[in-house]
Amino acid sequence: MTLPAPPTILIPMTTGAAFPVRRVFCIGRNYAAHAREMGNDDREPPFFFTAWAETVVADTDGIAYPQSTSDYHHEVELVVALGLSGRDVPVETALDLVHGYGVGLDMTRRDLQAIAKDAGRPWDVAKNVEQSKPVATLAPAAGFDPTAGAITLSVNGERRQTGDLSDMIWSVAEVIAYLSRFYRLEPGDLIFTGTPSGVGPVVQGDVLTASVAGLPDLTVTVGPPAV
Repeated sequence: MTLPAPPTILIPMTTGAAFPVRRVFCIGRNYAAHAREMGNDDREPPFFFTAWAETVVADTDGIAYPQSTSDYHHEVELVVALGLSGRDVPVETALDLVHGYGVGLDMTRRDLQAIAKDAGRPWDVAKNVEQSKPVATLAPAAGFDPTAGAITLSVNGERRQTGDLSDMIWSVAEVIAYLSRFYRLEPGDLIFTGTPSGVGPVVQGDVLTASVAGLPDLTVTVGPPAV
């Protein structure tokens, strides 16, 4: 029996094209205030975790509240979509790899993450979760400045997260250059670049609106667990 190939996750772009997702890399604690609220030092070396492409849901209006958690948290992030490959990329040319930018959410089973941290275990069950990485329509890299601009998240119209891309501990260019030391980056890779302070829990029925100045907004409603 021939098994069907898994579907390719496609994120629409403002140009009318689509971006096929290959891999997902996420940087942890990349805003000083968020690092402090999570009990960590402001300027630790970058660290990453990975997620399946299948965690990405593109330009959707709803995501599922996952099973096995009672503390599901929002994290708004600038998402970087790569269009060129590279290894050991210099910081000075790292942005040349970028095809587009978008607004995303890195939803987190915070209770399971805390258990994993206490036990010194990986974060997979907390972060690598179905429908946990919704991403808005991507805008082309040309004309967008990833070094500054408001990044915010509201829940049911109430502001929860407010920051600026200039608050990143490691810039987008530095993140790309650092990650390329460990992996050959490829077209289709997504990089979630960290979240400002103010992360918190959501419940079913909440409406989340994530924004980065100059990019299309992302609005999603938290629904029941997927079957």
